[in-house]
Amino acid sequence: MTNTLKTTVLLASLTGLLVVIGYFLGGSGGMLLFFGLAVVMNLGAYWYSGDIALRMAGAREVSEEQAPDLYRIVAEVATYAGLPQPRVAIIDSPAPNAFATGRNATHAVVAVTTGILQLLDREELKGVLAHELGHVRNHDILVSSVAATIAGAITMVAHIAQWGMMFGGYGGGDDDNYNPFTALLLVLLAPLAAGMIQLAISRSREYGADETGARIIGNPEALASALEKLEMASTGRPLQVNPAVAHMFIVNPLKGVNFNGLFSTHPPLEDRIRRLRAMQPARIY
Repeated sequence: MTNTLKTTVLLASLTGLLVVIGYFLGGSGGMLLFFGLAVVMNLGAYWYSGDIALRMAGAREVSEEQAPDLYRIVAEVATYAGLPQPRVAIIDSPAPNAFATGRNATHAVVAVTTGILQLLDREELKGVLAHELGHVRNHDILVSSVAATIAGAITMVAHIAQWGMMFGGYGGGDDDNYNPFTALLLVLLAPLAAGMIQLAISRSREYGADETGARIIGNPEALASALEKLEMASTGRPLQVNPAVAHMFIVNPLKGVNFNGLFSTHPPLEDRIRRLRAMQPARIY
């Protein structure tokens, strides 16, 4: 299954999970209500995802006068990628990391920490920025924002439903075969399922951004070398950010919470580096 198809299936699963919660809490009416909620959440994520993500990550937008060297590198990589010049933001943190956000290529933002600017050389930084613009080119930034929004809504609704069921506030709407134990199990497991789906989306998109970024600059080794440095440096310097945006960064910023497999925000770095070094150094964009 391709990454694009896999992502589509996973996003549909998130929306379906929200609708199923609505059905068990309010019958047919609840199902329609929660489908409407999913639509509203998607629209909200589309229009405001960039600014929300920047605030949650503690990033501040900078002008070309404030960061001329960074702007020049971003502009160079954007030209290679055939993309408009994105906005640029900086996170004041010694932890080296970076991410991209925004609803589309014309509204994209690339954010880097002060730590990554000190750690990487110019070619390695180009590799990281190419990875982030790879996310933009592959439309991952919108997909990630929508996934995070729906998953957050599922968690919020499930928590509200748990309290409501404790006080007898939900009765399954107009369905005679309503089972309170099934509904309780659903609202308990739904946040876990939503989180796992969101993380699966994040992992599937990282491989694609690595490949796209390497082809944008025609230098897979630059990104592979950058990932090695980021892995070693970030292990001892976790970035203090909201866990809801952890999946957006090029490497897991929450190194103190190091899950494997289904609960990981990123695929194994060793695998990502191996794939990059197996690529031929040739630009295609």
